[in-house]
Amino acid sequence: MTEPKAHRRIIHVDMDAFYASVEQRDDPALRGRPLAVGGNGRRGVVAAASYEARRFGVRSAMPSVTALRKCPDLVFVPPRFDVYRAVSARVHEIFARFTPLIQPLSLDEAYLDVTRPLRPYPSTTALAADIRAFIRAETGLTASAGVSYNKFLAKLASDYRKPDGLFVITPDMGPDFVASLPVEEFHGIGPATAARMHALGIRTGLDLRGQSLSRLLRHFGKAADFYYGIARGIDERPVEPNRPRRSVGGERTYEADIHDWPAARGCMTALAELVWGRCQTRRLTGVTVTIKVKYNDFRQIVRGRTEAEPVRDAADLAHRAINLLAPCFPVPRGIRLLGVTVSGLRQGEEISSPRQLMLFSQGM
Repeated sequence: MTEPKAHRRIIHVDMDAFYASVEQRDDPALRGRPLAVGGNGRRGVVAAASYEARRFGVRSAMPSVTALRKCPDLVFVPPRFDVYRAVSARVHEIFARFTPLIQPLSLDEAYLDVTRPLRPYPSTTALAADIRAFIRAETGLTASAGVSYNKFLAKLASDYRKPDGLFVITPDMGPDFVASLPVEEFHGIGPATAARMHALGIRTGLDLRGQSLSRLLRHFGKAADFYYGIARGIDERPVEPNRPRRSVGGERTYEADIHDWPAARGCMTALAELVWGRCQTRRLTGVTVTIKVKYNDFRQIVRGRTEAEPVRDAADLAHRAINLLAPCFPVPRGIRLLGVTVSGLRQGEEISSPRQLMLFSQGM
């Protein structure tokens, strides 16, 4: 008789409103107030928002002027990446007490494979609860955790009871849990892909499960296998410690299509600022800058350039991205999405120059 396949035990830990929570922890005057970390200038971008700000619809990657319209009492503070890195290192030290199999996704979240933990526990749920308790005791911050048998479901579970929550999706629950969710809530399906799925009549996990693999391949290419699996609660991706990062990037789908050059240049500048912030959190820079332009008919172009010197700061990244964008104008149709990516990575320096700080704290 064949033994049933043992399920993995995966935990996804996600710090709650990490940057904003650190600022509120360190400055009691900010507690309970709607707070944004980032620049409040004309082209500033929200890097993180407190839960008080999120109630007004303020989100990370949102232009600061939009955030202020949604929440006129919003308080902006400049980012302190050295502090965030130090707190993140402390959190990862806590993870390492339980398992060597840790895959960081960013400063504030990671996957842990605890199938064979370093210390015995009656359940994975109890182990996750202990991790959260240690984080609270040693950093003064809260974290949410999701427990499941694969990475996709663990990530969904950590989002399910945020903030300061713990949720478990068992193997028996997995397929039904996925079936009831809108596809736009799936980790790995962004706004543009969700819109394409909606156009095909795919609105929930159950709808996605009803699609043949051949149809998904026709419409979504190499991502089809992943979508086919997660619709059934299947995700075989391993937790990968020390996984090398190949690029740092970001993209944004705009509520209104972009048609004119000044608007596009401003949007690209704000996006470059956001991406440079992500580079700085990881102490990375790179020699290759690539942009993506997606039009309102979903056609897209990608342009990139490699230079001898790595990107120096946010202004330099914006300059390179805008130079790549310029040949696209005048545009044949409205632009619905812009993206920028830095690759050819190497270790970078801290944010230190006035020029760099100006972009993050004041905008342009």
